[in-house]
Parts: sequence; C-alpha cells; structure tokens
Amino acid sequence: MLESQLQSFARSRSLPAGLSERARIILSSADGELNKSIAQRLKLTNATVGKWRMRFIERRIAGLYDDVRPGKPRTIDDERIAQLIKTTLHTKPADGSTHWSVRSVASETGISKTSVQRYFQLFGLQPHRSEGFKLSTDPFFIEKLRDVVGLYLSPPENALVLCVDEKSQCQALERTQPMLPMGLGYVEGVTHDYKRHGTTTLFAALNVLNGAVLATCKPRHRHQEFLGFLREIDKAVPPELDIHCIVDNYATHSHPTTKAWLASRSRWHLHFIPTYSSWLNQVERFFALITDKAIRRGSFTSVKQLVQRIDHFVTHHNANCQPFRWTATADSILEKLHRLCSRISGTAH
Repeated sequence: MLESQLQSFARSRSLPAGLSERARIILSSADGELNKSIAQRLKLTNATVGKWRMRFIERRIAGLYDDVRPGKPRTIDDERIAQLIKTTLHTKPADGSTHWSVRSVASETGISKTSVQRYFQLFGLQPHRSEGFKLSTDPFFIEKLRDVVGLYLSPPENALVLCVDEKSQCQALERTQPMLPMGLGYVEGVTHDYKRHGTTTLFAALNVLNGAVLATCKPRHRHQEFLGFLREIDKAVPPELDIHCIVDNYATHSHPTTKAWLASRSRWHLHFIPTYSSWLNQVERFFALITDKAIRRGSFTSVKQLVQRIDHFVTHHNANCQPFRWTATADSILEKLHRLCSRISGTAH
C-alpha cells in the first residue's frame, strides 16, 4: 500500500515537483541504491537525499511534505478586513463620489493601497466597474418568454423560425483624416471626428435553423418599409412552410396595415418578445456582429457606399453562416431573474 502510494506520487504531474522527487528518492532507497548514487542521478546533494530518507523513516508519507514555515505575523486583523468590506459595499465617499477607489478607501480605513488591492482581488470587489440591466415591465413577460424560447429550443415542424428586426440610423461617416495602419506594438488609429453623409435602415431576418440572413437597406423606418420587407420574406420562403416571425414591440410591427396584411396570410405567425428584452431576439447578435466588423471602424463617402459594404458583408456571412446556439431554458432565465430581483430588493429604488 505504501509503495503504491509512493509510485503514484512519483508519476504524478499534478503534485508539486518537489514531492514527486522525494517519492523517487524513497523508492530508489527501497531498491538498495546508495545515497551518493541517488544524489548524482537526481542532481541533488548527499545531505538532501539523507534528509528525506530520515524524514520518511520517522513520519512515513507525512514526512515528505514541507513543514509550515514561519513568517511575518498579520498586521491586519479580521475586524479591519470586515470593516474594509463593509465600507466598500455599504457606504459612499464623503466627497460626493459615486464609488470608492483603491486610494480613497485606503485613506478612509487606514489600510495600505497594496493591501486594499489584494483584498479587493481576493473577495472579488470591483467598485470601479458597473453593469447595466433593465427589468421588463411587460405584464405578459413569462408567457412571451416561454413562447419565444420554445421556438428556439423546439421549433415547429414544416415551419421556418425567423428573428426579424431593424437597425435604424446606420450612419455613413467619413473620417476626416486617413486611418493609421496597425503595426508591431501599436493598434490601428482612427480619428475621432468625421463628416456625416446620411443614414440608412438595415432590415434583417435571421434564420434560426442555419444562421442565414435575409437583409436589405431602406432609406426610412416606417410601417411601409417593414411591410415591404415582409413581402420580400414571403417570396423567399417556400410556400409550403409556415413562417414564425419573432419581433419586438416597435409600433411599425403592430400597425393596422401590417396586421391586415398578416391576417390575410394564414402561414404567418408573429411572436412578440417582452418589452425591454431585445436580448431574446437572436438577430440582435447579428447586428452586433456586422456593427463590429463592417460599420463601426469604416469610413464611407456616401450612403451608397455604406449599403454596398453591408450587402458585401451579408453575402460573405451567408456563404459560411453558422446558427447561434440557444441553450437557456425559460426556467433557467426566470431563476436568474429571481436572483437579480433578490439582490436589488433591499436597495432604495
């Protein structure tokens, strides 16, 4: 039993290297190898080999571990650490600042900046950061959530699920100075000022099954343009398939003209996401992709050039498209929402 444990220590790649080395010393000694020979083979001193052999004789396996080494005693006790955490989490600086910094909380508590930094990292405190959130006020939030997530996780047969939305106010911005190319040791440089040459609205429908996108740019963002885009979708989708369309609550999507057009076509089914829940619409992920890769860092001398860049990006995207995999269930989203509400229920809001 003892030998097998030592062999396991000697072969291990996850244990500290020193512990594995000491196990090899003991195993070699058990085979009758002399201390001098072991020291030469493992590139150690005779004293080191003798030390670990003696430690093993006295305490067996426990003797191979390092002893706890004495160090400088702590200068910050638990009460001061607790006060540091309480100050950071539950108070604001007296100068009117919205949050603590390392230096300000160090001055307030009398703890050094280095120690504050270390305790912030240890307890995961990041007072300099914040994240945005928005709770939906839709009275039918749960019903709409389960409806949309159900389409993602279990789409109906003989039907196509499309995520449809518009990215309005896509600006054709021309940089006033040439961009500085990226080089070794420095990033691409883009001037902050620009000339505006107009805007366009990008209408897009994302196929949940394969990630392909049907997109078109229109000069305005009204129910007429939205209805025209629905007609394009209707022509592109085979007539034998039903169309389940996921949209947000923008007024053009529920305009009387749009409703009348949908009512006359039985294969169309609109599914509205809850208010303030654009994260439920997968086409928003495509909008983030095209903004990051084709629009934000571009320079366009006209709206026409911007539209050409968008069309070019969509064409290449569809040639190698992959679907966005939706894995979250409605229950897991509701549980996360419950945790969020529990965290903010004690605030002054």
